[in-house]
Formats: sequence, C-alpha cells, structure tokens
Amino acid sequence: MTWTEGRRIMPTVPRDLPTGTVTFLFSDVEGSTRLLHELGPDAYAAALAEHRRILREAFGAQGGVEVDTQGDAFFVAFPTAPGALAAARGITEGLQGGPIRVRIGLHTGTPLLTDEGYVGADVHRAARIAAAGHGGQVLLSAATVALTGTDGLHDVGVHRLKDLSAPERIYQLGETEFPALHSLFQSNLPIPSTPFLGRETELMDVEGLLSRPDVRLLTLTGSGGTGKTRLALQAAGAQADHYPHGVWWVPLAPLRDPTLVLPTARDALGAKGDVADFVGEKSMLLLFDNFEQVVAAASDLSSLLAACPRLDVLVTSRERLHLSGEQEYPVPTLLPDEGIAFFTARARAMVPDFQVDAAVPGICRRLDDLPLALELAAARIKALSTAQILERLERSLPLLTGGARDLPERQRTLHATIAWSYDLLTPDEQRLFARFAVFVGGCTLESAEDVTEADLDTLLSLVDKSLLRHTEERFWMLETIHEYATERLEASGEATSLGRRHAEHYLALAEASEPSLMGVSPGASLDRLERDHNNVRAALDWFESSGHPGLALRLAGSIWEFWCLRGHPSEGMRRLEDLLDADSQPTQARAKALTGAAHLAPETSVGVETFKRRAEEALALYRQLGDPWGIAYAELQFAMAVAFEGDFAVAQPLVEESVRRLRELGDEHRALQALRLLVWCCEQLGEIERSKSLTEDLLRGARAARDVQMEARALNSLAMIADDEGDPGKAVALLEDAYRLDNAFGDPWEITVDLIRFARTLAFAGMAEPAAELLARSEGMRQEFGLTHPAYVTDMREDAEKRVRERLDEVVFAEAWKRGQALTPEEAVELAVSAL
Repeated sequence: MTWTEGRRIMPTVPRDLPTGTVTFLFSDVEGSTRLLHELGPDAYAAALAEHRRILREAFGAQGGVEVDTQGDAFFVAFPTAPGALAAARGITEGLQGGPIRVRIGLHTGTPLLTDEGYVGADVHRAARIAAAGHGGQVLLSAATVALTGTDGLHDVGVHRLKDLSAPERIYQLGETEFPALHSLFQSNLPIPSTPFLGRETELMDVEGLLSRPDVRLLTLTGSGGTGKTRLALQAAGAQADHYPHGVWWVPLAPLRDPTLVLPTARDALGAKGDVADFVGEKSMLLLFDNFEQVVAAASDLSSLLAACPRLDVLVTSRERLHLSGEQEYPVPTLLPDEGIAFFTARARAMVPDFQVDAAVPGICRRLDDLPLALELAAARIKALSTAQILERLERSLPLLTGGARDLPERQRTLHATIAWSYDLLTPDEQRLFARFAVFVGGCTLESAEDVTEADLDTLLSLVDKSLLRHTEERFWMLETIHEYATERLEASGEATSLGRRHAEHYLALAEASEPSLMGVSPGASLDRLERDHNNVRAALDWFESSGHPGLALRLAGSIWEFWCLRGHPSEGMRRLEDLLDADSQPTQARAKALTGAAHLAPETSVGVETFKRRAEEALALYRQLGDPWGIAYAELQFAMAVAFEGDFAVAQPLVEESVRRLRELGDEHRALQALRLLVWCCEQLGEIERSKSLTEDLLRGARAARDVQMEARALNSLAMIADDEGDPGKAVALLEDAYRLDNAFGDPWEITVDLIRFARTLAFAGMAEPAAELLARSEGMRQEFGLTHPAYVTDMREDAEKRVRERLDEVVFAEAWKRGQALTPEEAVELAVSAL
C-alpha cells in the first residue's frame, strides 16, 4: 500500500508526539500482494510480523513515536533527523536477507500540532518522498540532510514528486543502484498553490479510467469552481509512470480562437511544426485545460488521436466535447467532510492556529462545498470570524443568486460568492479588480501599473483575498474569476478605454523589443513576448475590431521575428496576410509587415512565389519611403527568393549589393547573413576558391560579432569544402563544432541539417552504415518537429542516401536505419566523430 494526501492518517493521536522541528519517516512494503502469493498466507504473516518487530525496535531505539500504521505501512515522528536516519539504517540492516523489502522516506519540517494531529505540507511531503522510492531504498529530503550531513548519502538529483510540488533535491542512503525514482521527469505540470485535499474516490475513479486501454479521451466536466483542473492535474501526475514520453499540460483559458489550440499544444511540448508529427508513436498524456471556450476545436482532438495511436487525452471543460470514443466524468462538489477540511486548510494558510467551530459546516453547506467558493470565503478569515462570514453569506447569497437564471445552480452559487467577495472590496480594490480583466493570461507588475494604474499594495491585497494569483513574477486570475471581472469591467464603462490602453501598451512593448529581436542576442525579448503572447494576440484583435488596422500592422510588423524564432510562423503569416489585405496605405508599418511576410513564407506552406512577391513589394515600398535599411534588407530577401528558385547567377550580384549596403549601414548581423547567402551562391556556381575565402571572412566576422548562428553556418561551409577536398576528418571536426553551437542555440532545423552533413561526409568516405544511422536520426527529428527542407538540403540528403544504398543491401540498410532512429542527436554526433 502507499500513503496518499487524501487519507486521514492520524485517526488516534498519540499524546507524546514531538513538536518544533520534527523528522517524519514513512515506510511501505514493496510488492506485498506478490509476496503473499509467493510465500503463502502463513509464511507471509510470519514475515510481516518479523518486519514489524524490526521496525518498531529501530523506532524505539531512536526516540521515534509511531503516529499511525495502516496495513504494512508506518508513519513515525522523530525529535531529531540523525535519529530518524539511524532508525532507517537499522531497518535496512535488520531486513537484509529476508523476503520483505521496505521503501522509506524521511523529511524534516516544523508542522503544526493540533488536537487532530500534525497539520501541514511536511507530512504529505514525507509520504511522497517514500512513495518515490523502491524496496530496500531509503530516501531523504534536502531539509533532512541539512541536519544529518551527507556522510554515507548519495545525491540522486532534483526531482518533482507526484504531489506536483516544487522540485526537491533527493538523497539516498548508501550507493546501491536502484531503478529511476517514481517522479515526474517529462512534464510541464504546474506547481499548485494549495495541497490536494479530499477527492480520494474521484482521484481513484479518474486514474482508473486513464488506465483503461479503451479510454483514450477522458473529459472531466462540471461548472466553474468545482476543482476540475486540480483533480485532472493530480491524476495526470499520479499516472506519469504509465507514459514514457511524459504528461503535458496545455492551458487554454486565455484562448478564444479555436485554431490556436493545437499550436498551444505544440508550444507546451516544445515542438516545432505539426503536433501529430511530433507525437507520432510516442506514449504520452496531454491535459487540455479549460476547453469550453474553444469547443469548436474538438474535431482537431479527434484527428490528433487518430494520428497518434499511443496518445491519451485528458480534458477539463464545462461541457462534453461530443466526440466519438469520449468518456465523460462529471466532477461532483466536495463531500461535507472534505469541504470542511478544505476550508480549514485554506483558513490555516491565513491564520495558522485556526480551529474548526460550529459555523464552518454552515459556511461549507451554504457554498455547496465548491472549492473555489470555499477558498474565497476562507480568504476573509483574517478580517471576519466564521460566524460573521456565515451571517453575511446567509444575508447576501439569496440576493446575489437571484439573477443569472440561465446558469446551473452551482454556477450561480459560485458567481454569487465571487460577487460577495467583490462587494467586500474597497472602492480602489473594486476598480483594479475590474480593470485587471483587460489582461489575457496575466501580466507583470509593470504592465499592471501602466495599463490599470495599479499600485503594488492593492494588487497584493487582491492576492490575499484569492481574487488574484501571483507566480513567477506575474499576476493572473483564475478563468472563472476573470469572467466575473470582465462583467464588472463592461459595467464600469471603462472597457473601451482600458482596451485601447492595453493594446497601446503591448504595441509599445513590441516596438521596444524590435531592435533586440532583429539582433544577435534576442533571447530575453523572445522570452518576454512568449510570456505575453496572449496579450499581444488580444492587442492585435482589439486594433482590428476597433478599426485601427494601421496600428495592428505596426504591432505585427514589429514581432515577425518572434513568430519565426519561437515556432509560430503559420500564425504570424496568417496575421500578416490578413492585415496586409485590410490596410494598403503605403506606410512604414506596411513595409515592415511585407518584410515579415516575406521572411515567414519559406517557413510555411505558401511557397517561393509568395516569398518573392512579398519581398518585391517590400522593396518597392521601402524605396518609395526612402528607408536605406529597409531597402538593403528587402534586397537581401528578394535575392534569397531568387536563390531559392535556383537562379544563383541572378541572385549573386543582388546579394553582393546587399552585403555592401548593410555594412555601410552598420548592421553587421544582417550583413553576415547576406555574406552566408553569397557563400552559398558561389558554392552553387562552382566558384570554390572564392567561396572558401568568403567563408573564412564569415567565420572571422561572426566570431568578432559573437554571432553564433553565423559562426555555425561558416563552420558548415568550411566542412563541406574540406569534404570536397578529400579531408573527411577535418570536415567532421568542423561539423562537430557547428553542431555544438546549433545545439546550444536550440535550433532543431539546423541540427537536422547538421546531421545530414555528417551523413554526407561519412557516405563520401565509404562509412555507409553510420551514414545511414545519421540520415535516420535526421529524418526522425525532421518529422518530430514538423520541419521542411528546401531543395538544396533535400538534394544533399538524397545524394548521401544514394551513396549509402550503393554499398549496403536492403537488409543491412534497414538494420542501420532502425539503429539510427533510436539514437539521440548527441549519440548520432558521437557516432560520426568516432567513425573517422
């Protein structure tokens, strides 16, 4: 058996429990059911009795107090951490050679001791640490190790446990090798702000449904505030061991456009291109959270499931999706005891010594045991007694639930509770609460101050009242609360002015980010825009819907490089094309948008013709506007489009002019890009010596400018020259340096091309089998990220594969291809380096 957060673990409280700093020990027998079958009932009972004797003897020798026992598991409290560790060591030594293997977890904290026993997250933390281990393994938290020292301990790394808490450094007693811990290793599940309480039956139900092979789409339904998201996250975390490729959270609350659902999933997975191509045969679980406002995208989920046979999908929504094969699970409210426990826990987060009194059950009953409603009520415990809270709820809720008759009863209760919380705010707090609805997906303090005229004290007051959340330097609202805040904003008469201020704010942010985006080190600006992407989308929508396409063009024209570098080319291209059709004024904004459309065209399915046409239009407009940099860059784009058409003789002089113009203007970063294109033209035209000289210039310039992308491209070109000159060893060394740079920059497209270049070099050197493995890894990665390669890359790959097939029969080629598919890119590069 294992301990869980939902179980009451101290039914009878011993009187001599240690207080202050306490170290908890949890133990559990591994494979007890299997042992019973192997040993038989009598032998198993004897072994279990001996196990209990050994454990209790070790506990007593170190002053441990047995808090609770359930079946074959123990929960013990120790006054000192060294004593708890000594007991654990004694247990492992005492059980050696016997049939029973026990996993043990230790964690130290300062829990509150009440008449009901220990209260606080430390108890659950210790239980989860134990549950992460294996039979015979003793695990310790960093908090315990800080008091015991590290002698005899082994650091097993930082792990997220399945309670979804923050990453924890875990130590192990001794050097024995065990399988990987039962922890979250491939996941972006968020760290909840509150512990998971109650819901034991529902959690078992949901886990059971996820475990069924015939259930691939499970939808948790219920009104807002019932705890669908929290239950789904807990179940997903608990099921992580069943999904080798991870469990992934796809937050949909900020979205209103159904076409963005799969791109949002792609971003959550860190993929490029098509989600179905990336998932493929992988075994993973996707949790789509808050699907109700994008329910039109339900058919996309159906297609995704059909294309990915080992994918399971968990959805939270206020309504079912009505898809074939969908399993619905209606999430009920908390049971009365669970509601009281939940309210008590949230009240103790505000007032640590809070005790349940006669009013608490009435509060919970009045609020239908809805978790979010209970949290909002508990947030008032600093200012109001439970009796006052109940009295105000009894007086206010009947009035507040009188409206909104089209909502379900529970939803009316939650709506009324939020309204009640709102009515208790000061006028300044009410004003800020309503204004904050203008943000989509939250914002930074600076944005809140600029758009809503917020002050920090008022923001923190709303956080204290659970009407705002604050994580990772951002303020945000739960979706249900955001909906009510939107109602208040509409009623305030400020919605239009706030919408404009919001849009103008993010326009200013985008334009301020543009120089960084266009430079050598865009990382910080890319990260900021990624965090605020939903606000940027909202700003674009506001400008368009309010009749300001010119301002929308300014915004889109400032961030096209973000759309390119962060994997949103299709969305960016769609936005730019729509805006270019909506506003044909010959402005600087239109010129930038044309530039962006030309730049994104090769990354999407629109083709070279659109690339060339938009580049020509940008060049003509920049000339009309008299913008020297715009002219130079548009000429470069046009020359690139010509090169992509294969007309290198026409492209070459155009690129030479671009290099000259950009250098005259002092833009070395784009001049190096133009120089790289010139190298390619020379290579294709057979001007090998000039190509080599220009590549050496490119390498020197890139290193001087610390432009790692162009440095990698220069190394690639020098490698191809070395290969053509019959020096594969030098070529592989140069390619390895280029790969290291591309890998550090995080560009999957360039990594796939690097692997093809390795394969080409090996194929030309007669190393056919490793070349086939490199080609297989490149092709697998291309499909995973949904990437496309231009003709020159495809030609290089086909040339390498042709040489490989000339040397290998079909069976050997297929075996090599299969080996290559199992490699990581790093392993593939190591194979290439070792082959020569």
